[in-house]
Amino acid sequence: MRLNCIVVDDDEMSRRVVVHFIEKTNFLHLIRAFDNARDAMSYLDEEHVDIIFLDVQMPEMTGMDFINALEKDIEIILITSEQKYAVEAFEKRVTDYLVKPIEYSRFLQAAQKAEANVDIKRAATVKRSEFYVRSDAKIVRIDYGKILFVEALADYVIIQTETKKHIVHFTMKGLASRLPESVFVRTHRSYIVNLDKIEALEDNSVLIGEKYIPIGASYKEALLDRLNFL
Repeated sequence: MRLNCIVVDDDEMSRRVVVHFIEKTNFLHLIRAFDNARDAMSYLDEEHVDIIFLDVQMPEMTGMDFINALEKDIEIILITSEQKYAVEAFEKRVTDYLVKPIEYSRFLQAAQKAEANVDIKRAATVKRSEFYVRSDAKIVRIDYGKILFVEALADYVIIQTETKKHIVHFTMKGLASRLPESVFVRTHRSYIVNLDKIEALEDNSVLIGEKYIPIGASYKEALLDRLNFL
């Protein structure tokens, strides 16, 4: 499975180099490149990202400001023009840092380190096969493997399992962060689906059971990349 990446760098030449390196690396998948950190931060609310290639020196919101504001556990590889940021980078617990001009061999080394970290996190997530939610005045156990899909409903989410529908007072963003990324994928602003439960794709929707779930235009490429086509 390829890792979803974004690039955040206001330097167009540097951004192009990193984009080229990502496209050259078979276990990486570029989903977006940004010339500013604020747009990238907003994008993370809607999309699953495994690795961020992040420039340190940017106007308005620097790379370090971005890291401090980031709530998700995402691998970050810093891009910098100066070696002096290395100490601060490791204090922020970033995966690695790349000094411009970037050589592909050094880029690949950093990317492989990020890949190993993602594998460890996925393995740890798989060890827990269930979670608990408050639904209908009770605390109920929900097995990940029995979830068909999750649907946003105002300030609530609907967790549809094989046998029951649970309406939970929780945000879509919060629930998405708790679901195993190796099994679940967002298909639409309002839907997260279990990859193992998809029976068919038809036009701009996926079929799970008897329900057609929409695929948003901005989510389609990432979804298709996650499916195992022959």
